[in-house]
Amino acid sequence: MGRSPTTKDDAQALFQSLRSAYAATPTNLKIIDLYVAFAVFTAVIQVVYMAVVGSFPFNSFLSGVLSCVGTAVLAVCLRIQVNKENKEFKDLPPERAFADFVLCNLVLHLVIMNFLG
Repeated sequence: MGRSPTTKDDAQALFQSLRSAYAATPTNLKIIDLYVAFAVFTAVIQVVYMAVVGSFPFNSFLSGVLSCVGTAVLAVCLRIQVNKENKEFKDLPPERAFADFVLCNLVLHLVIMNFLG
């Protein structure tokens, strides 16, 4: 069964609307998006490496992946707080959101370092 032309046109229209909507996104949010993508990509690389080579020091593998995933989650929280279109955090200054991000990353990585041993 071939795809109907309307499905292909709908998919192209969807991608076009997503591209135009993302083009209007402020630069600081795009930078945070790149950071999140990098953290997730690093976690995927670690999982692939573990699958190929093995996971002898399993706590090291677990620490690395949890560090990447935790950092990505904290960056998404930062993106939500810094976004000017989000009405819940409109009274929160971006400097405070960034300070929370840095403090939470510090706590996360102290826990990760403790888990390493």
